[in-house]
Amino acid sequence: MSTMLPEYYFRIRENGALVFRVDTENRQRRIELEQIAVINMKKGEVRAHGGRELSAAERAAIDEWMERRRAVLEGRRRDLVAETVERLNLTTQWIGTEASESEIEAAADQLLLAMHDLRSVIVRKRSRPG
Repeated sequence: MSTMLPEYYFRIRENGALVFRVDTENRQRRIELEQIAVINMKKGEVRAHGGRELSAAERAAIDEWMERRRAVLEGRRRDLVAETVERLNLTTQWIGTEASESEIEAAADQLLLAMHDLRSVIVRKRSRPG
């Protein structure tokens, strides 16, 4: 393991992260993680852990991490849309050229419902002003 550890560790979870201060300056020279905060990315909230106050440096590190995390998640969403379009095209090609009648029958209802749902949501979102 590297001797240069970061000052903070962010344990990612579904909707944010737990924030830990990394401590290696102890008698046993072990790595200890002290939880200092909880991040909720959806709400943009940062809650200090255990009744403590976050220092300005801690808050700045958390805000910087949240900004980088938002960029990562946004990039993943864009990639997911591009991958979905590619999968739809590949599925269309497969059904049109290689799929057997039984394979088409097995997939048709699920595909048609998912595509109908997607189309309905896109049309509804596009028709809203502003």
